[in-house]
Amino acid sequence: MEHDTRANLRNQVAWAHGTKDMPRAKKCTVIGGSGFLGQYMVEHLLAKGYQVNVFDIRQGFNNPQVQFFLGDLCNQQDLYPALKGVSTVFHCASPPPSSDNKELFYRVNYLGTKNVIETCKQAGVQKLILTSSASVVFEGVDIKNGTEDLPYALKPIDYYTETKILQEQVVLGANDPEKNFLTAAIRPHGIFGPRDPLMLPILVEAARKGKMKFMIGNGQNLVDFTFVENVVHGHILAAEKLSKDSAVCGKVFHITNDDPVPFWKFLSQILTGLNYEAPKYHVPYWLAYYLALLLALLVMVLRPVLELQPTFTPMRIALAGTCHYYSCERAKRILGYRPLVPLDKALDRTLQSFRHLQKVN
Repeated sequence: MEHDTRANLRNQVAWAHGTKDMPRAKKCTVIGGSGFLGQYMVEHLLAKGYQVNVFDIRQGFNNPQVQFFLGDLCNQQDLYPALKGVSTVFHCASPPPSSDNKELFYRVNYLGTKNVIETCKQAGVQKLILTSSASVVFEGVDIKNGTEDLPYALKPIDYYTETKILQEQVVLGANDPEKNFLTAAIRPHGIFGPRDPLMLPILVEAARKGKMKFMIGNGQNLVDFTFVENVVHGHILAAEKLSKDSAVCGKVFHITNDDPVPFWKFLSQILTGLNYEAPKYHVPYWLAYYLALLLALLVMVLRPVLELQPTFTPMRIALAGTCHYYSCERAKRILGYRPLVPLDKALDRTLQSFRHLQKVN
């Protein structure tokens, strides 16, 4: 603990010394900067010459160029020092979607975001860029080349998504050019890359337990998987293009690799790339979905007696067995977005970084 405190003090001294003359427009804060996406955001902003603050509940890494502020997103006194004196805030803090804690989702994604907006205004922040999710329009049925004009899901696939809808609505609704407070939202889909703490490790763990033998449906359903550096690129473009008279104001943008692939082919490439067997047996989508519904009903009935958390859920079946890919045309036209890293190179870099999870024959 003492070592961490000394390191943090050194970081703050170096940060203050090196950035005191930096113009406000190049000063930003990444809320959730210790997370998977957040760390990449910090690295790319530093590379582009920004001074970066990080606000999070924990310090996930050491970097003398970064000043860390630790605290509760819902506490204005904790948050204000991290936002004072910066022009742009990137808000990518969120509990993991796999969590089952509804109260946490509502508190962080909705109430926390309302506090972010209010604190930004008090601190004189001009721009707020939210990390939303393409799932806010997904109801478990096919979406092919979906645009940002699709309505919000009336029946969101889970409570996490329900709170992401509330979050996006409140951020876009806060856009107020007359008062020099500008907002935009980025909707990535299927983020992956080196240091990914969720998708790839969970997939490998399932394969190790022999749970990756079956694929849902015919295996041809197209899905977007998006390299984390491309997601970061979309956020930074949105921030740099956001101005009072721009078409970015109060708008949402899909950011993907712009290269949808069969869901099961992508997962199979990851598994075989790490020496695991790819799924080879097919289960009809309708059968898997109704079995998952029955299991969910059983869990609900037994909940007073047993605390069960099945991995075989209707939401996961829908994600694995339907098409869900999105158009990047708006981001291309307005932001000038193009993926920096194509899917094949992104997959190769990701696999190289996870060699420690490779199956040893």
